[in-house]
Amino acid sequence: MADQTFRLPDLGEGLTEAQLVAWRVDEGTTVEVNTPLCDVETAKAVVVIPSPYAGRIQKLHARPGDSVAVGAALVTIAAADAAPAEA
Repeated sequence: MADQTFRLPDLGEGLTEAQLVAWRVDEGTTVEVNTPLCDVETAKAVVVIPSPYAGRIQKLHARPGDSVAVGAALVTIAAADAAPAEA
């Protein structure tokens, strides 16, 4: 198992950040690929961010209400498979 830090992906339309609305997981939670991790809000919509890895949540890098920049660390996962899911 390798720790993988998942960063907030580019949400399109030139957006540079999003506000973390809520986590759907806790540290220690085991997730599968595409398990919803959190909800983020942009200027245009609320978006559910899915997990690209299967594994165990090691660290949540933001709190609800925080603004998170695109590319900033969102969550660290002790990944069972180090290869991210294909979109």
